[in-house]
Amino acid sequence: MTKRFVMMSGAAVMLVALSACATKGDIDSVRAEIASVRAIAEAADQRATAAQAEAQAASAAADRAAADAAEASRKADEIFRAGLRK
Repeated sequence: MTKRFVMMSGAAVMLVALSACATKGDIDSVRAEIASVRAIAEAADQRATAAQAEAQAASAAADRAAADAAEASRKADEIFRAGLRK
């Protein structure tokens, strides 16, 4: 979000700076470039959101695997100790 704000602010400043001595064609060109930058920023934001969701799913899977491993270890210890008592 911060990068997006910085890009949009920079584009707005550039538009204002150019508007004082720019032709309509120049302004349209800058607007098109701003629209392109906005599309790129939105796509990056969507990819970041998807990556965050994947990371959370991977973390949850890792937590489940760790719990399963701990349970398997506990059971193996019980079996080993029961074998020693016989």
